[in-house]
Order: sequence, then structure tokens, then C-alpha cells
Amino acid sequence: MISHLDGRVSAIAPEGAVIEVGGVGLLVQCTPGTLATLRPGERARVATSLVVREDALTLFGFAADDERDVFELLQTASGVGPRLALAMLAVFTPDALRRAVAAEDVTALTRVPGIGRKGAQRIVLELAGRLGPPGVAAGQARQGQLAAAGPTLPGAEPWRDQVRAGLLNLGWQPREADQAIAAVATDVLALSGDAAKGGGDGAKGAGANGDGGAADDAPAEVDVAAMLRAALRKLSRA
Repeated sequence: MISHLDGRVSAIAPEGAVIEVGGVGLLVQCTPGTLATLRPGERARVATSLVVREDALTLFGFAADDERDVFELLQTASGVGPRLALAMLAVFTPDALRRAVAAEDVTALTRVPGIGRKGAQRIVLELAGRLGPPGVAAGQARQGQLAAAGPTLPGAEPWRDQVRAGLLNLGWQPREADQAIAAVATDVLALSGDAAKGGGDGAKGAGANGDGGAADDAPAEVDVAAMLRAALRKLSRA
């Protein structure tokens, strides 16, 4: 996954900019606010999110990592694709979106072209508590949610991010990827709990990849490839 670009701005168009990195000009779709921070001929750094489709690879660029993280979180809501998520960030700043969702301000969300009242209600319902409070970056909010949820697998965050990137690169939607990862994590934690009840050394169980194996009280390391295979199986059954 391409998380950011750092290079010279070679051109700016109404919907995006071309940033030259290592002699290659990369077209990046941006919000008007992000475009306003770029100047042709000057060096710039933009946070990016790569969206993979059967017929295209599209880079979306943002002035800050938080804006990029909110863009990706928005797409986990039903009916919200990259274009609509970008439109939402063209109308609202990340904190303004957090305030609208926290206050269940459906009317404010309908200001975004393409979002009706029912769509706004669905977005509020599905994103409530996930964007975090105003002033807290999306990544920090996610860490806070994980801490509040209690103990997780050692190294859980790195494997989650790597598996998510793998699924997105294979063409799955962010919402589908997140649901599959959550299901796999639940399975692994359940197996870990069963092993602990079964008495440590003597406990045996199938791993998340279904191949079987010993289960300790808590896995010391997560097999990212196995998690990716397990997530793909979840998606293929959906």
C-alpha cells in the first residue's frame, strides 16, 4: 500500500494533482482543500490511499494522515465508496465529520452531494463511536477503542494492518476487509481462550488458518500469511 508521496508537484487539475516521485508522475485525486495547499513546481508531501479496482488503480491524496485515515474509515460504512468519501471530506473537515456523527446531525450530512437522509442515518449508525471525538486523530481513536476492548493478541495491530492491505490490494472493499479481519480475530481469541481453559501444554486446537496445531495461553507471534488465508476464506463464504 502507498501511504504517502513526497515529491515535486508538476501539475494541478480541478480534481487532482500530478506529483513526480523518482522521475514518475503520479496522478492523485484530492479534495479542493488539499489542492489549495499544493503549488506547481514546489515539493510537497501528501498522505495517500490506494484504491484497487479491476480496471484501475487510483491514488487519493490528503493534506494530513488523519484526513486519509478518516477517508478509509468512511468507506467501511455501507454504500460509501471512495468517491463519496472524498466528497464528504470536500464538504467537512475530519473534526466537523466527527461532530456531525457524534451529534447524529443527519441534516448536516445531507449537505454532501449523493447523500440522502436514509444514507446519512445509516452512516451515523455504522460510524458512531468509530471516528472518535473531535480533536482526536482517527488512528488514535482506533488505538483507544482497542485498549477499551481489553486484551488482544500480541502484535495484533501489525497483522491487522498487513492483512487489510493485502485484502485491499486483491480488490476487496475496505468494509469487507474489516469484517473478515474482525471475524478472524474473534476466532483466534476464542481458540486462545479455549486453550487456556484446557490446561496449557496439553491443549490442542486448530489455528485460524484451519491447519491445526498447538495453542498456548496466548500466541507469541501472529502468522500474517495464515491470517490472510483465513480472511480470504471468510470472504469467499460470504
